[in-house]
Amino acid sequence: MQVTYTGILANTLDALQAAMLELPQYEFPTEHIFHGGMYCRQVSSPAGSTIVGKVHKQDHFFMVVSGTVCVVDDGQTKTLTAPALLKSKAGVKRAIHSLTDAVFMTTHATEAVDVEQAEELLVEPDEASPFTLGNKLKKLEVSL
Repeated sequence: MQVTYTGILANTLDALQAAMLELPQYEFPTEHIFHGGMYCRQVSSPAGSTIVGKVHKQDHFFMVVSGTVCVVDDGQTKTLTAPALLKSKAGVKRAIHSLTDAVFMTTHATEAVDVEQAEELLVEPDEASPFTLGNKLKKLEVSL
């Protein structure tokens, strides 16, 4: 099932993602936890960093565990200080800017048992994203 995101900020988030690709990239430390039919992706984000996520195929929770972040999704901008919880809808793309060092996570109901399976079931492919499977930074080739 392909989910198409069409929120008010869809074009803006795509433009932000494209502009960010012109800047040096950072690989966010990410922990993947599977337990009891759930998958949790926990991301550590230093102050001043911004990440544009991928479109999720299913509703899920987004939590700020520590720090303060500015979240842009589904036509709204919110500043969240931990502890904070958002109910995220399927088809939403999100940008997160860390105002302080922060840890945030998403939690998904799934029968997946590894990251590859979880991403196939839960996340839309995004060729424009600088991140591959498991939130690993793509090795961008630079021509000299």
